[in-house]
Amino acid sequence: MVLNVKWSALLALGLIGCGQPVPPDKAAYVGEWQDKTMYLLITQDGSVRYKRLRAGASTSVQGPLQGFEGPHFKVGIGPMSTTFVVSKPPYRDEENQWKMVVDDVVLTKSDR
Repeated sequence: MVLNVKWSALLALGLIGCGQPVPPDKAAYVGEWQDKTMYLLITQDGSVRYKRLRAGASTSVQGPLQGFEGPHFKVGIGPMSTTFVVSKPPYRDEENQWKMVVDDVVLTKSDR
């Protein structure tokens, strides 16, 4: 029984880092995006970090990318996941800066 518990724990830990890499057609999503109230980091290997301040409260999500559904993307593990609604996928504005609209917030991609 103890052996099964150890293997289950190791399997669970292994699954935490198992996200899907960002597909080539969504490569523009990769990077560090932010505005005054939101921060979003999407890495090529499928790791996502998100933090948002709203009405005096902070929300954060950190987890593996589960995939894209059109322009939207899902982050998390199984039922513990969330979908980020992208109303405007990555685009270049008049000043040639990368922008994206996620959950009704216009984010700017960092040059780093």
